[in-house]
Amino acid sequence: MSAGRTGSVEGRLGALAREIVSCRRCPRLVAYCEEVARARRRAYRDEAYWGRPVPGFGDPAASLLLVGLAPGAHGANRTGRMFTGDGSGDFLYAALHRAGLAAKPRSERRGDGQSLSGCFVSAAARCAPPANRPSPEELAACAPFLDREIALLRPRVVLALGAVAFAAVLGAFARAGIALPRPRPRFAHAARVALAGAPVLLASYHVSRQNTQTGRLTPAMFDAVLSRAVAEGAAGRPAL
Repeated sequence: MSAGRTGSVEGRLGALAREIVSCRRCPRLVAYCEEVARARRRAYRDEAYWGRPVPGFGDPAASLLLVGLAPGAHGANRTGRMFTGDGSGDFLYAALHRAGLAAKPRSERRGDGQSLSGCFVSAAARCAPPANRPSPEELAACAPFLDREIALLRPRVVLALGAVAFAAVLGAFARAGIALPRPRPRFAHAARVALAGAPVLLASYHVSRQNTQTGRLTPAMFDAVLSRAVAEGAAGRPAL
């Protein structure tokens, strides 16, 4: 990607990030994020929570886009950076660092020196939802943000973390005019979907503690999917 293209994308991603942060489309999520930020968890009682929608984070020249479910109530909703400040983020950034995509093995807070190279991290929903369950209406309200990120980044590969993210990415493809097969592809760990005119879509179980602490998703399993994503991104498949 040329320096001019990179600069243009970086500026437009910055404008999109500001729009995301100011979004108040979903009253239930706005109220929840703000209440969590007021109450705070005991371990973080001296910290100022972000308490707002969380924009994507990463390299504007990324060939790989990772899409998760939503910010964690005491993770990204606290720190203001995707997958930062909780167990899910610890697992994800350690893997990104092993793959050479992250400058550091941990992402603790904005301004900690963490940076990504060749990848960008986003989510289907931008506000922390109660019980980690955004409603269909809330996901639909956030969908244009993901659409625009994909259009700006033009990734070669999208790695969806979990079934909700997988469905959100397929929806973004459909809205971009990509013909989806019927029935639509189903989520499964290590699934691969290659559609004409679209980035390769790969899938992994979500990096939630529910999966990583029970052994449903191990570091080796995730490393294997991530390694494939990096390799396919380097292969230069045409993007949207």
